[in-house]
Amino acid sequence: MIEEEIPAALGGERLDRIVSLITDCSRSDAAALVAAGGAAIDGEVQHIGKLRVRTGQVVSVDPAMLPVTAPPAADDTVEFRVVHADEHLIIIDKPAGLVVHPGAGHPDHTLVNGLLARFPEIAGVGEPHRPGIVHRLDVGTSGLLAVARTQRAYHSLVDALAARDVGRVYRALVWGHLANPVGVVDAPIGRDHRDAMRMAVVVDGKPARTRYRVLREYRTPTESSALECRLETGRTHQIRVHLAAIGHPVVGDGAYGGIRTGITPPRPFLHAAALELVHPVTGEVLQFHSPLPADLADVEAALGT
Repeated sequence: MIEEEIPAALGGERLDRIVSLITDCSRSDAAALVAAGGAAIDGEVQHIGKLRVRTGQVVSVDPAMLPVTAPPAADDTVEFRVVHADEHLIIIDKPAGLVVHPGAGHPDHTLVNGLLARFPEIAGVGEPHRPGIVHRLDVGTSGLLAVARTQRAYHSLVDALAARDVGRVYRALVWGHLANPVGVVDAPIGRDHRDAMRMAVVVDGKPARTRYRVLREYRTPTESSALECRLETGRTHQIRVHLAAIGHPVVGDGAYGGIRTGITPPRPFLHAAALELVHPVTGEVLQFHSPLPADLADVEAALGT
């Protein structure tokens, strides 16, 4: 069951739209879920999708009641690099621009479709519409991602992520120079009360914690800083939201104030550079690293100290 409190930005919206946002499904599937009794407002099951919600109400959704749709199809044209593969675990290096799994607006040509072409056995692992997926990267973010190849590995990885036992380290370039060379942003994240399509630091959000370390400061063509960011939680857009909240948005991140003159990367300058985890079956400690891809490395190479 997924629960979410309605922020001011979504007050007055239809219940089926809220369900669509929460579950990342189509409006028609959301309406079918509501009609089947899969959604509740403040604990009371509702069956009418056009019902309007109010700010502060809590909507509960059972994603297991989403209509059964055709499973994702294999697509061998999807390009990504396999860093590691064994009987239970796959580590891939996702390129920027590739959506992780099918959802509203992205029905196909996702990472999941590509994974099914190379590793068809993941079809029965985890959730049907995103088999094998235990965590995600934003479409504009590149880098390392763990995928479960067996059901045993899936449950183990989900538990490890929930227990914060998976190390996820990102490289970022942000605007400006930070006051401290190392620090922690500990601030709850939820839907932006003014814009429901964005996340924000909000008092009623979910706990979120990001550690950062300044790797290098640049002064030309304008002040910027290369950071290493380590996730202690895994909220949607967490690093992007936290860095914007402290006044240093990710360079190139249009959603969170990162578009300025002087440095113009083709996408948000954010890359999942390292992944540290205990193998879900053997117990071996594994570490993986991914260098900055060329589009970001070229941007950083042009900066001066």
